[in-house]
Amino acid sequence: MSLRPAVFVDRDGTIIRERSYLADPDGVVLVPGTVSAFTDLRVAGFAVVIVTNQSGIALGLYAEGDYRAVAARVVRVLEEAGVPPDSVRYCPHHPDVTGPCVCRKPATGMHRAAAADLGLDLAQSYYVGDKVTDVLPALEVGGRGILVRTGYGREHEGAVPTGVRVVDDLRAAAALILADRRC
Repeated sequence: MSLRPAVFVDRDGTIIRERSYLADPDGVVLVPGTVSAFTDLRVAGFAVVIVTNQSGIALGLYAEGDYRAVAARVVRVLEEAGVPPDSVRYCPHHPDVTGPCVCRKPATGMHRAAAADLGLDLAQSYYVGDKVTDVLPALEVGGRGILVRTGYGREHEGAVPTGVRVVDDLRAAAALILADRRC
């Protein structure tokens, strides 16, 4: 069986506008270009997997039910646009409260679980987000990282490791991925 490449995409600041510790589904607003990026990636054969750290749960800033309501709203908005994600993964931990875990980015637990469930090739995949922690999994598994300047991206741009590309937004990341794939 041939493994499929994926694009692992951070949620807050990458797919939806950054709102610190979002707990209200009414606060879900897609970053412009998200739907066209998802469309192009899916047409090209990529699985699209949302991977998100949600430390607000461990910190007691919102309940897991609040996270689930926001996540359901994100999925519903994407479904209504015809581009549902293949999977959504989240980490509810914070190292100061729960100790270390295997899922909190930059760890690769969420990515590895999605790969096992969906038959994904981590080394042929892309890791996109607005923080360095979102793109670091690429370095561990052999994929390619892309930092977007939306959300916190502009603040993190100067700290990206060698080999990680920086683009304006998810739409530009999708264009880069498709161009890279043709090479």
